[in-house]
Amino acid sequence: MANDPISQFQIQRWVPIEIGGLDFSFTNSSAFMVVSVVSASAFLFLSTANRGLVPSRMQSLAEMSYEFVANMLRDAAGSHGMKFFPFVFSLFMFVLFANLLGMFPYFFTVTSHIIVTFALALLVIGTVLVYGFMKHGMGFLKLFVPSGVPGLLVPLIVAIEIVSFLSRPISLSVRLFANMLAGHITLKVFAGFIASMGSMGALGIAGAVLPLFMTVALTGLEFLVAFLQAYVFAVLTCMYLNDALHPDGH
Repeated sequence: MANDPISQFQIQRWVPIEIGGLDFSFTNSSAFMVVSVVSASAFLFLSTANRGLVPSRMQSLAEMSYEFVANMLRDAAGSHGMKFFPFVFSLFMFVLFANLLGMFPYFFTVTSHIIVTFALALLVIGTVLVYGFMKHGMGFLKLFVPSGVPGLLVPLIVAIEIVSFLSRPISLSVRLFANMLAGHITLKVFAGFIASMGSMGALGIAGAVLPLFMTVALTGLEFLVAFLQAYVFAVLTCMYLNDALHPDGH
């Protein structure tokens, strides 16, 4: 099991809880979701508790995170999109910290489970639908009828747009889940090569140098992917929220 690349994704019940035949157990996944939220909140609180005109490193990092998400939202949804800033910033920080915490040995990668990423994606799409209909009423359905489409093509275009819209939570969730899952499996495989070859004597130790270099390189790459996937999730969220604000494309 030590070299099994899949074992790191197993859900373990830490506090078994069953109510009405339903399993509400507190698991390792639940624990690291809590850790991700607490870590992100603690970072933002501690970095801004003693704000100064000359910012500390932590304050600079927190301010950069704030401006990064704010600029992303303004570029994608305009100034009206800033009403969604708390939502987008919370999503970005949660996904980022969940990804980064998963890089530590013996920690659990929350975003490597599609049920978690799909729940986040449904939250985004649900927000788009609820706000879109609340703000525009039936006018929100203009999202599925692009302007300038010839009348004969409207049924086909509407069908394509509906399928495209319904596929958003799937693509949004699978992209994050697949990248984190594949990256951690690859890391575990190369780390397993090092352990296996290291037990084969001097020749094996010499041969383990290559997988060791690959593991180090992949670790650096995975830290980059952890940030990039949080960014991609957030920027796509901003683009989808823009549809709720401007369903007619203007």
